[in-house]
Amino acid sequence: MSDENRRQVLYWRLLARVFEPDEQPSLESASVAIVDDLGLPPALLDPSISIDNLVQRFPDLRDQLDNLHDLDSVRKAALVSKLMLNVFNTGSGTVTATQLATWKKDAACYQELIGDEAGQLAQIEGDLVKRMHLREVLNDPNLAKQLTPSMSLIEQLLRDKANLSGVALANAKALIRRFVDEVAQVLRTQVEKTSTGTIDRSVPPKRVFRNLDIERTIWKNLTNWSPEDERLYVDRLFYRHTAKRTTPAKMIVVVDQSGSMVDAMVNCTILASIFAGLPKVDVHLVAYDTRALDLTPWVNDPFEVLLRTTLGGGTDGTVAMALARPKISDLRNTVMVWISDFYDNRSLITDFESIHRSGVKFIPVGSVNSSGQASVDPWFRQKLKDLGTPVISGHIRKLVFELKSFLS
Repeated sequence: MSDENRRQVLYWRLLARVFEPDEQPSLESASVAIVDDLGLPPALLDPSISIDNLVQRFPDLRDQLDNLHDLDSVRKAALVSKLMLNVFNTGSGTVTATQLATWKKDAACYQELIGDEAGQLAQIEGDLVKRMHLREVLNDPNLAKQLTPSMSLIEQLLRDKANLSGVALANAKALIRRFVDEVAQVLRTQVEKTSTGTIDRSVPPKRVFRNLDIERTIWKNLTNWSPEDERLYVDRLFYRHTAKRTTPAKMIVVVDQSGSMVDAMVNCTILASIFAGLPKVDVHLVAYDTRALDLTPWVNDPFEVLLRTTLGGGTDGTVAMALARPKISDLRNTVMVWISDFYDNRSLITDFESIHRSGVKFIPVGSVNSSGQASVDPWFRQKLKDLGTPVISGHIRKLVFELKSFLS
């Protein structure tokens, strides 16, 4: 067979294995012959063997996987087929904790080498988590330890927390806490350089060496240059101003608790707690469905906030606006972050327009996650764009940048 035909055989086998439960003997035998001819191990065709296991048994594959783009088309097809088979051929029926952990490792390898621009991995992971007997796993400490926190798993835990008790509830809380701490660490590094003040030139600079402005000192003393001595005689030293004028800023974060917003809700709840820890930032947190709940007393602990949220149900942003609006005091020094898919009461647009025109910094957020995939009501999306406050979607760095710009 030509290289093109061999490549097609490998991909046809991949499609057959993903969409058909029964093996296709002709495709299997042809694929075995191709892999053997390439000098690759037959285990490459076995979907039950993880990528980690495969590389441990055949170390030479690691280098080939790391340099996929440099391989010939047939060898590349064989390796890519293996990656895709392990990630997309998830079968049906109950998923164990061990199977989920193995799939996540394979998915991480796939994302590192190939990418996941469409956000398919998160959808597959969510399906796998739903197929687990999660309550049974949580009741067994040994099985629970095998679970790796992820957004899909946290969503299921938050949805089911009312039905958990005893050991299962304790294990669920431990997983949520681990995930919150991991995400918080990542976000904290993005926020830690945030400045909440501007230079106050009314305060004389401290006359210490670290504040010495060498360039300005030289420039101001150039008239004292002595050609005979070839020296610059300094009459006066100049120092940089470092004191900052800080004005307390108020941040009001409003979070839609509907199930479709869980990714943004978790990320932004954690982000709110981080900003609440900054000096001169007063953070308020409101969550809503058909009712609104003021979570400000727990804003410093996103773990406690998440335990108090209820995913799903209806959506009525007007009740949240009624609770959030009275919190606005200093118009020019307040930012309101509204996190929702905006499939909501359309009368809200009047409130959004009023908030924006009052001088409050209004930031609508549709999604802030790894994939950036989210469904936002097209009507609201266009109205907010026309207002000059387009909906933020994509990586949470976008929201961090907007908030840092407001606070600096």
